Amino acid sequence: MASPVPNPFPSIAETLQHPAYPGTIWKLEPHSKGRCPVGKSRGGPFHIAYEIHGDGPIKIAFIMGLAGVKAAWQRQTKHFGHDSSQYSVLILDNRGMGESDKPWRRYTTSAMALDCIDILQHIGWLNPTDPSPKRSLHLIGISLGGMISQEIAHRIPQHLASLTLLCTAAAVENTKPWYETLVERSSMFIPKTMDAQILITARQLFPEEWLRGPDESVMPSPKGTPRCGPAPGTPDGEYLRFESNFQRFQAQELVKRLNPSAYTMWGLTLQLGAAALHHKSEAQLTELADRIGRERISILHGTKDEMIDVVLGEKLIKMVKPGTSLIVEGMGHAPVLDRAAWVNERIETHIGMCEGIKDRE
Repeated sequence: MASPVPNPFPSIAETLQHPAYPGTIWKLEPHSKGRCPVGKSRGGPFHIAYEIHGDGPIKIAFIMGLAGVKAAWQRQTKHFGHDSSQYSVLILDNRGMGESDKPWRRYTTSAMALDCIDILQHIGWLNPTDPSPKRSLHLIGISLGGMISQEIAHRIPQHLASLTLLCTAAAVENTKPWYETLVERSSMFIPKTMDAQILITARQLFPEEWLRGPDESVMPSPKGTPRCGPAPGTPDGEYLRFESNFQRFQAQELVKRLNPSAYTMWGLTLQLGAAALHHKSEAQLTELADRIGRERISILHGTKDEMIDVVLGEKLIKMVKPGTSLIVEGMGHAPVLDRAAWVNERIETHIGMCEGIKDRE
């Protein structure tokens, strides 16, 4: 058992001075990147920032959740796009966040899905006019990204080799008493310091015991990880650990939130509106699953998810009837961070199984 961390919840000032902070975001060099114009016939164009890591034959697209940016996938980017030669990995900033445009208009998960489809066409991973499309894309989405992935899958089911939905729902429904909901919604409008905002967010995303635990992240190394630059400020270029898991998450949030062009309240609000209005009916999900093939679909949810209640994950599983489903005891809302190795293994196993299905067809 790891030793307890004396101060697992440091202040922002303390974390900004930590020697690991300059290397919070790993310098994983993409094989290509750009800002793709999307939505030309949908009120645009808007520009969506993307990166492709790796040049292997198996194509994976990761779709991030509410207020997330490309770098939030860095544990998956390293594993699939740098440590392995089998994969090509697409990551992107959804509209409203990061290096992507933040148009002031209503956001919907269907429009955000079309943004992703435009990028897939732009990079040559999708040919919508192909009369006999190959199932060449493995799609993974978490939270809001899982909702966007449902919309992508609904539009291009014949192109998907697999679909993995993490900690998401067919629709956001109230699963708490009205008075608890009222208190929670009201608290959103009470001004808070950034220290308090990040701590509240962390406790909504992760189990408390994990936040308090020591940072044991599997770090890249410029000496051993392909296409990995050195960590700034360290004499040997190696990446350093923080004191606690919370502090690493806090540092990632600070890198994002202290960049005014990457994180805005209007971008957050517009993405939140897209999540709130998302809805896929049982009939739509049944059709989606029929056309993709249930054996190609995997759905995971945690019992300690404080953002999207496990009841909604169970409901999604019941409607889709995926070939693989798992309700994980004690898992929170962001296992791609706090259970990265386990999630990577689950994804890799599912992709391998679905590649086997392709070979038999």
